[in-house]
Amino acid sequence: MATVALTEDTFEHTVDGDGIVLVDFWAPWCGPCRSFGPIFEQASERHPDILFGKVNTEVEQELAARTGISSIPTIMAFRDGILVFAQPGALPAAALDQVIDAVLGLDMDEVRRKVAEENAQ
Repeated sequence: MATVALTEDTFEHTVDGDGIVLVDFWAPWCGPCRSFGPIFEQASERHPDILFGKVNTEVEQELAARTGISSIPTIMAFRDGILVFAQPGALPAAALDQVIDAVLGLDMDEVRRKVAEENAQ
């Protein structure tokens, strides 16, 4: 599956759904972003069961600010509507695969329990 562009209008609906969504926050002028782009695209082709989205922070400045993006590229992973990973910096292919494997291996019942505990405090 190819990557999809996410915007202010589509972001929340996309990441709040079921399943896994990986998001690459990037900008056209960013060298590390341009280097990471093909790695992200190749991962999307290897994992058709995962939605791979890209947010152009130049175009979507309000969305980038609202999601706390202070450095690009930044990768976020959502599973079943819960943010489970966020890290700035371009990842090599092997590291991105490790992130994907870790997100796939999460016990979401445990994650939801921890989120509920944190929200109760």
